[in-house]
Formats: sequence, structure tokens, C-alpha cells
Amino acid sequence: MDQYTRDPEEESVHRALEGYYRAGKVPWDTGVTPRELVALVEGPGALSPGRALELGCGTGTNAVYLARHGWEVAAVDLIDRAVDQARKKAAEAEVAVRLLHGDATRLDELGLPGPFDLFFDLSCYCGIPLHRRDAYAAGLTHRAAPGARLLMFGYGPEPLGSSTTQITSWAAGVTADELRARFHGWELLDVTPGTNSVPTFWFTLRRDA
Repeated sequence: MDQYTRDPEEESVHRALEGYYRAGKVPWDTGVTPRELVALVEGPGALSPGRALELGCGTGTNAVYLARHGWEVAAVDLIDRAVDQARKKAAEAEVAVRLLHGDATRLDELGLPGPFDLFFDLSCYCGIPLHRRDAYAAGLTHRAAPGARLLMFGYGPEPLGSSTTQITSWAAGVTADELRARFHGWELLDVTPGTNSVPTFWFTLRRDA
């Protein structure tokens, strides 16, 4: 059971996410690790395996991928049904992943002291109400090793409508300027447009050494 009280906006997000998992139709959870994460882990200049934290891990596809490539992985999701599926996926893959049911904006309550060398976020941030995003950024910053990377996928700032994206209006977009303003002590290294039918972006940030 959650040990905090959600405000109405947070509760609306939680209900919307639960609805996707109950229906078994989760458009952002494809079961395929994005090539952007693969490039960071396996490509030219790949990061050396260290400690990774995935925010909004869904059914665990990417957490399992990281563990298979030598990373010590912790992963968090707001929806218990998703975490249960992720645990099953990690067990089937025979990899160790620390999977936690909880809120990515309240990491202090989850026993995740860090430091972490890599943070991965596949649209979790876009589902966080605006008034909780500073807490998300502060939580990551507090747990980031010097030089840590954050790889984040996010929707653009345009309103998201279910008729075109399958992601309903509870999700809010993100911009490079917002990340620069919220993530103090980080450098925005790269912004790469996604290949989706609506504006999306991959953001890469690095914690100051």
C-alpha cells in the first residue's frame, strides 16, 4: 500500500496508467529495447557497466537488457501490475534486477541511496504532473555519481490527444529548456528527434563531475 497521499492530479495519472495495464494495452511498452539505449550501452564510446536506475520501468524490458549487459540495475514503477510482470520477466531471463513499486518523484521512500551511473526514463517524466517534476529532478541529482548520464525519451510540448497518440491528456510534454531549468548541475549533451508520428525527443544529460 502507498505510504503517501496523492493529490487529485497525481491520482488521475495513477488511474490512467492502471487502466492501460488492466486492459493489457500499453502503447509505450513495446517489449523492444530502444536503439538509443543500445547505442549508449553497446555502441562506439559505450559507457562502462556500473549502477543503473530505470524510472518507470514498465514490464522490465529495458531493466533486463541492462542487467544482461553487466549493469547492476534497480527499477521503479508506479503500477504494481507492471512491477509484477517485470519480476517475472527478470526471473525468466535469470538476471538480478531490484524492482520496486513506487513513485519516481519520491525516491527517498524507496531505499535507493545511489550513487547511480546511468538513469533511463522512457516517457516516465512526461506522466509526472508539473508540480512534482522538481522533486523528480532533485531525486536523481542527489543520487547521481559524478559524470552520470540520464537518457530520457519524452513527448514534445504540444497537447497529446488519444486520437493521434494513444496517450491521453494526462501526459504533458517536455522541452530542452525545461530540463535545463530543473536539472541543476547537469549539462544537456544532446537532443535528438524521435521517429514517432507525433513530436518526440531523446534527451541526454550528464551530471557535472
